[in-house]
Amino acid sequence: MSVRLYIGNLPRDLEREEFEAVFAEDVDNIVSVKLIADRKTGKCRGFGFVTVKTDEIADSLVSKYNGQALQDITLKVEKAMPRSKENEAAGAPTAAGGRKGGGKRNGSGGGGRKSGNNNYTSPAPENTQPDPRWASDLAKLKEMLAAQTTAS
Repeated sequence: MSVRLYIGNLPRDLEREEFEAVFAEDVDNIVSVKLIADRKTGKCRGFGFVTVKTDEIADSLVSKYNGQALQDITLKVEKAMPRSKENEAAGAPTAAGGRKGGGKRNGSGGGGRKSGNNNYTSPAPENTQPDPRWASDLAKLKEMLAAQTTAS
């Protein structure tokens, strides 16, 4: 069974060939190497994935490459979280802190509009209280807003 490794903290100007060269001495144990690039610019998004043959190989590569320097930047290497339909649909973060689901948010895929199937419901107004750290600022803002609307 193959295991995916998350390779993070990659330089933004890294090319695919350079990324593959990092793992050149372990090429016999590697199934695939994928550098994630921005669709618009084609530049590295700062992370990639390496798929290896076994769990033991994955553990050895994590210990070998985690903390190594690449172009004066310290690599972060860990086992990637397994994909699940539930996580992809919700856009849940992976262990690496990224988003799943191919970069589309809320399934809309365009224009920055939100999908109509939002699961968030706002709390009832009578149950909400302002954060005590900002309560005095909030009161001042309300006074300023009230004065501004009555002046118009």
